[in-house]
Amino acid sequence: MNTHTPTLLADGFVFLEGPRWHQGRLWISDMWGFKAYAVSTDGQREVLFDLPERPSGLGFLPDGTLLVVSMANRQLLKRVNGQLVTHADLSAFATGDCNDMVADAKGRSYVGNFGYNLLSGEPAKLADLVRVDPDGSARVVATGLNFPNGAVITDGGKTLVVAETFGNVLTAFDIDAAGDLSNRRVWAAMGERTPDGICLDQAGGIWVASFMTSEFVRVTEGGTVTDLIPVPGKAAVACQLGGDDGRTLFLSTYAGTIEDLHQQKAAGAIETVRVSSPAAGSP
Repeated sequence: MNTHTPTLLADGFVFLEGPRWHQGRLWISDMWGFKAYAVSTDGQREVLFDLPERPSGLGFLPDGTLLVVSMANRQLLKRVNGQLVTHADLSAFATGDCNDMVADAKGRSYVGNFGYNLLSGEPAKLADLVRVDPDGSARVVATGLNFPNGAVITDGGKTLVVAETFGNVLTAFDIDAAGDLSNRRVWAAMGERTPDGICLDQAGGIWVASFMTSEFVRVTEGGTVTDLIPVPGKAAVACQLGGDDGRTLFLSTYAGTIEDLHQQKAAGAIETVRVSSPAAGSP
């Protein structure tokens, strides 16, 4: 197994989620800072927009239109002429705050949610995965997921893999021509690891942020861990491959507590590691 040590790129954020490499910069949501940023490879940042309902997963329609999950009001938004407008209202489908998402090449988005009120201590419940089509119509395409979180699309658009954080598993589905999901199966059992944000490389490996175990790992189908990035004393939140050659792995880490989130304590950071297999473009 290969072990890596990350380097700090930028800090001073609250809690970073949904990193995406786009137009030569890392686009990322500061969920509890209520903003999204574009961060360059030298650590310079630009505020893209403010979102009081808490931004999470980011994506793009085929024409480049930005999509963002709005957590608290359970919507998928899109940016039109510099303004965020509703792309799909998911409140009829989501039983908890909406969270991460992945968009495919046809403009379909797959959006997860918590399933219950995590921060209030409500008993855990399973959640559904919702597909939003390019016209903004939405429907449930998978049920009974244990905190569906980060997702990737692989095999030339034929397979979706979603992290079930509290199920400790990466779960795969076949994607048919209409975007429906079937043939649910375990892609990788994660043991004690709690997969949060994930990203795909060109060799077919998936980089996984394991929130509770303070580490990022690269795993292949079947569950073999090939690479490890420990981040002791921090939560491993999300990851994304990018950079000029696609071989920079951007890591979102969090060094605070749940209570610190509500006080907007600056405990979030972006760290980086150079890796061998480049980005495969998902999420």
